[in-house]
Amino acid sequence: MHSAATLRGSARTPLDTVLFATVAALIAIGLVMVFSASSATAYAQHGDIAYYLKRQLIWLAVGLGAAYVCYRIDYRRLRSVAPYFLVAAIAALVLVFVPHVGLGVNGGRRWIGAAGLSIEPSEFAKLALVIYLSAVLSTRGERITSLVRGLVPLCIPVALMAVLVLKEPDMGTASLLLFIALALFFAAGARLVHLAAIVLAMVPFAAFSVLASPYRRARIFAFVDPWKDPLNTGFHIVQSLLALGSGGLFGVGLGASRAKFFYLPEQYTDFIFSVLGEELGLIGTLAVIVLFVTFAYRSIRIALAAPDRFGFFLAIGCAAMITIQAFINIGVVSSSWPVTGVPLPFISFGGSSLVVSCIAVALIANVGRSRRSREQA
Repeated sequence: MHSAATLRGSARTPLDTVLFATVAALIAIGLVMVFSASSATAYAQHGDIAYYLKRQLIWLAVGLGAAYVCYRIDYRRLRSVAPYFLVAAIAALVLVFVPHVGLGVNGGRRWIGAAGLSIEPSEFAKLALVIYLSAVLSTRGERITSLVRGLVPLCIPVALMAVLVLKEPDMGTASLLLFIALALFFAAGARLVHLAAIVLAMVPFAAFSVLASPYRRARIFAFVDPWKDPLNTGFHIVQSLLALGSGGLFGVGLGASRAKFFYLPEQYTDFIFSVLGEELGLIGTLAVIVLFVTFAYRSIRIALAAPDRFGFFLAIGCAAMITIQAFINIGVVSSSWPVTGVPLPFISFGGSSLVVSCIAVALIANVGRSRRSREQA
């Protein structure tokens, strides 16, 4: 039990400056790139070149407000409500399939709400899964080394959420849920042979999911050889590579992208990194990668110094959620990973992603604040 003096001291400790500066830089780059990458589409569809930037600023305000609340509370309180977060997340994933509640866009059902205001439950499901697994792993101890008693029970909610997300369909986020869980299991001390067994057990299901869907099958074939069908299945990757290649070392200049003029699909969401590479060049892309590496490094340091096991897993899980997603997105646009629809955290346009990312950073900083409070006490 933590004394009132400790909690009061925790409230007065400053925010981790390295973490804050890194995330602030990523958000600033994101706002600039959302405006640049979306301006043509925004003007064509809404007559306002800043339409998507304005919406992103509104979501940023919501995210910062939620982040402030999550930073000020005692993160240990989340442990007792973790199962409720999990149930709520699963219920929201089910709601996307309910007529007049879930919204269908481009053949998928990933959002709930009205056409003017919608949220993506799968984004919040990632955070709910991190909190739930952190709470359970903090009390599991040596049982995590057992496949049957330690890992298998934890895989059940992960698999359930992944199947629901895959049904939307959203294979990218479904795979992210699995990667986040594996990262937490590894951090908890699970045996590598058991983790390998879990991965092997998923291979047949993943292969069936890909082969049974012409759309996913085409994406895999396009990843293998995008130039075989550059105007159809390989169009996304080919246009992304052309944009990145056009940028060279220093880029064509901020706002001067040609690919964003309806050549590159999803240019201000999933493929915004391609526009960034074209406008800011290799230097700009490397700067973003360095920022994400710095974020991961600082988050891991905070996790290792956490005052309790729940704080350790919470910081590791939130860091894994953001970092893994970032490098999958970068892998997709550079043709190093099969095309999956996941946004680049802090940079891509998208309210749910931005809000969840801000909350995740706040929870990491919260754990870091408690660590310093303990050291001062």
